[in-house]
Parts: sequence; structure tokens; C-alpha cells
Amino acid sequence: MTTPHRSATRRRFLPAAVAALGLLPLSAALPASAHPASAHPAGAPAATAALPAAGPAAAPRVPTPAEARTDAYLEAVREQPARLDAFFRMMPKGGELHNHLSGAVSTEYLITLAAEDGLCVDTATMTAVVPPCGPGTRPAADAAGDRAFHDALVRAWSMEDFPPDGNGHDHFFDTFGRFGEVTWRHRGKLLAEFADDVAAQNQSYLETMVSPASWSANKLADSVGWDPDLAALYKKLTAGGRLDALVDEAVKEADDGDAEFRKAAGCGTERERPACGLTVRWISQVSRGSTPVRVFTQMALGMRLAERDERFVAVNLVQPEDWDSSLKNYGLQMRMLAHLRGVHPGAHVTLHAGELWPGLVKPEDLAFHIAEAVGVARTERVGHGVDLVHEDDWQATARTMAAREVAVEVPFTSNAQILGVRGADHPFETYRAYGVPVVLATDDPGVSRIDISHEYRYAARTYGLSYPELKDLARASLEYAFVPGASLWRGNPTAEGYRTVPACRGERPGTPVRSAACRRLVEGSPKAALEWRQEAAFAAFETAHATPVR
Repeated sequence: MTTPHRSATRRRFLPAAVAALGLLPLSAALPASAHPASAHPAGAPAATAALPAAGPAAAPRVPTPAEARTDAYLEAVREQPARLDAFFRMMPKGGELHNHLSGAVSTEYLITLAAEDGLCVDTATMTAVVPPCGPGTRPAADAAGDRAFHDALVRAWSMEDFPPDGNGHDHFFDTFGRFGEVTWRHRGKLLAEFADDVAAQNQSYLETMVSPASWSANKLADSVGWDPDLAALYKKLTAGGRLDALVDEAVKEADDGDAEFRKAAGCGTERERPACGLTVRWISQVSRGSTPVRVFTQMALGMRLAERDERFVAVNLVQPEDWDSSLKNYGLQMRMLAHLRGVHPGAHVTLHAGELWPGLVKPEDLAFHIAEAVGVARTERVGHGVDLVHEDDWQATARTMAAREVAVEVPFTSNAQILGVRGADHPFETYRAYGVPVVLATDDPGVSRIDISHEYRYAARTYGLSYPELKDLARASLEYAFVPGASLWRGNPTAEGYRTVPACRGERPGTPVRSAACRRLVEGSPKAALEWRQEAAFAAFETAHATPVR
């Protein structure tokens, strides 16, 4: 795996007065909504350094005594790999919001499933195929006794040992076609495996992407045919209950997957796995590279499903954003979502947008994707958002995202592997400077060969983040998750800080709730309940890391 790191100078909390005097590289150029707590690492991209001038800096993030002690611990172990790894693994990290289930589990587990299913491997392309194993193929089960074959599969189905000068973009996306015959068969087993990993990372919530009733959705789309009148097209899809039949099929798929999950994870038995304690929700994938009628049908299915079945919360567009068909139809797809949002207001939308970089596409294709996702489709979260500063009037887009609390989902490793974007080239710091909520994510941890702790560790090392800053990133992963109910936090916590609502002011996480009003909030709101649970976990974590390192 190739994810080079560039060490950053340790950033400290600085008084607002120092920032206002212009002693920080970004201080005189931040928008009014920004609230930096510390210095920017050396080597910031020119676009970040050129942010428009604005009013006085916001108040800094003041750590609590427990946070300060934990921050001191983190500083002390930064050069002790074992302790540092343990710190990030144990740290409560809230929710995992941006990942694809088919790319989430380890390649080794996929090889095991392929062997159990009796699948074969085309030795020329290293692609899993159905039996019988004819010429040019061999049983996937051979990998158990042939180390060279096993390792070749791992390299073909993931980014393991991928050369730094290779085409990471194509290899990354090609892996899904190679192991696709394995993953579509076992949604429940994949979920049990991945949910165990998420729980082991000290996370409590998971949103993961799947493609519900995909074959039947495409069949319906092709039978109906394209109609540029989106209202008329939707009417054709719903006529005679055809779209509802797709929803029924998707619900049945989910039921079957849940049953397989519970069996694999041992839920309700003495051998129950950690996965059973995780809150899991589905996001419906839409294949953006498909024909317009297929894309619209998949969108409509996902949004109708989200309103009918609480296990499904949102829709998202997947497949490479730089494909010719994706580029050609991008604006149309944003208009499709805008139309369907009016029909299905109860469905959430999060979009892969701006997963592009100069040299991958023409300059004109870098100019508007995030802006249209936010302004036209009115997405509630943006996945990747890497090309932000290459878009026209990107500052206005960033301000809009901050004002509307449109979070950006940042998977550092996949951005490096697919686009070659890392360190100061990544707009991570620019988003934070503008007050845009940021959530760390893994994207495809099985393909990338990483976990969420790796992404937090990368953020800490590359951008010099302190423990309180990392803690707020973890809080954001629940605040901006598609969980129903009122929040534990008041106002805009990204801009104003994470302050509990009046009902829970003065309450201490990890102790019994004293206020009747706070108890009603925590017991009546799934979002507040998850956030309260995370605060209790933070309290325990900070207590465990209060002792100075010797």
C-alpha cells in the first residue's frame, strides 16, 4: 500500500488574539465562519493560503482538563508506534459513514468465501467465476495450500503491494469486478465481518452502501425507456405498482441479509459477536455510469425505499466520477435528484462529488461538480470533495456548505490511492478553515488495506491535529449521520463548538442522567442516545489516558 505521510509541526491551541494579529499563515485570510484552533502546517496549498479576508477569528477550542491530559498523552506517544496504534484503536470514533460493503471486508475473507462457494479463478485476469473450473481457471480453494496463488489474489483484489508509480485509479476500481462474483452472494456475512471490524475500532454506528434489487431495477428501466420529462418518467415507473414491487424485492433482500447476518454473527446466542451491538443503516447505491433511465430508476427505488424501510436512509451515486458517461450525464443526474427530492422529501442524499483531480479530467470538468451537488441536488453530505479549490467560485460553495452544515466525508487513503492526492494538496484544511463539517471515513477499507484508526492517525500526523480536534471529528461522525431524532448538541456545533442542549447542561457522561428533560431527550432520540453513549466512552477513554507516559 502506498500512502506516504508528510509530518506536520505540532499544532497547539492559540488565543484568538494571536490569530487576529495575523501570526498564523491562515489567520488574515479565513472567512468569518472559520474557527481555527492552531497553526497551519508548512507547505499549505496556494489555494488555502489565498482564502478571502474576513472578520475577526472565532474563539478557539478550549480543552477541558481531561482533554488536555489526554492530549499530553498523545503528544508523549507520537514516536512510540505500539502505544500510538493502541491510542487510536481505543479512541471512540463514533460512526462510519462512507464505505461500500463489497469493498469493506478483508481480501483474505473474500478468498475464504470464494472457496466455500466453490468458485473458480480465471488465472489470466484473476477474476472469480462460477464453476465448473475449466481451462485457464483453477479453484479458489487452491489458495489455502498455494501461498503464491493466495498472494496473487490478494494483490489482484486489493491495493496490497501496488507500485507507487502504477495506475492506482484503474487498479482500485478494477478490483470490484474481479471479486464481484463473491460479494453479491453474501450481504449478511460481509456485514457481520465488517461490523465486527467497526465495533473493534470503537465505533457505534455504521452506514454502508449496497445496490438493492439492482437487476430488477435495470430490467424495469429498460422496459419503460427514457423520457426527458422526469415527472412523466416517474409516473411510468410507478404505474401498476411496478416501483413498489421493486421496493418489496429490496425489503426481502434486506430481510434475507439480516437473517444471514444474525446467523453469522451469532446474535442472540452465547457466541454473539460484537457486530450484533452495532447500529447499522443502509445507503442505496446508484450506478452513475449507467444509462439515464437506469440511473433515474435506481434513484427512485432508493428514495422510495428510504421512506418505507427505516433500515435504509439515503441514496448515493457510485462508480468513477471521471468516466465519460459520468461526466456527460453529471448535470442531468443532479437535476434527477432535485426532482426526486421533491417527490420523496423523507429520503436523505449523500453524493460522491469532486472525486477528481487535474490531469484525470479536462479543466472544464473540474469546475462545478461539488457546486451542483450542493446547489442543485441539495446533497446533505459530500463524499471525497477533493477537487474543491479547482471549481469555479469554490469559496462560495465552501461558505454554503458551512452555512447549511453539509459535511464532507474524507477517506484519506483512497484519495491517495485513486487520485494521488495527499498531505497539503488535500483540501482537508481548507474545508476546516471555512467551517465545513468534516467526517473521516474509510471508503473501501478491504481494498485499501486500512481501518478507520489508520485514517485518524494519518490526520493527526499529517496535519498535526490535537486530541480535542480529533475528538470533534469523531463527534461530527454522529452529528452528521442520518440518524433520526434531536441532537445532544445545540446550534451549529462545527461553527460554535460542541455544547450540550440546555436540557442536558451540567450532566456528566458516564454517570446516571439526573435531569428528567435530559433523560427524555436521550431515551427518546436515537441520535442523542448515540451521542450520549459516545460522550460516556470519551470520559472513560480520557480517564484511562490521564497518567503521564514514562
